[in-house]
Amino acid sequence: MLLVVAFVIGNAVGSVRGLTAVRQASEAFETLSEAVARLRQENGGLRVKARQLREDSNVIEDLARQELGLIRPGEKVFILSDQPPGDTAPAPAGP
Repeated sequence: MLLVVAFVIGNAVGSVRGLTAVRQASEAFETLSEAVARLRQENGGLRVKARQLREDSNVIEDLARQELGLIRPGEKVFILSDQPPGDTAPAPAGP
């Protein structure tokens, strides 16, 4: 009888459906659940942004200004350089 009980416990712990496999599956489930939650949150943010782009012309204008460098008619653009004044000579070419 003791041998049968030891066999059943050993089989439960070490088999494919044993405690080790259940623990690994549980850890994988946790990891995937966290990934799904993160992706759902990101998806919600993207939906909000898409709705704003469809409905709010100010959002579209801001995006065009940032990413494309566009300006309104009548605006003036000032380009600032890091070069010191009077240094207009091009840098010497390499060897």
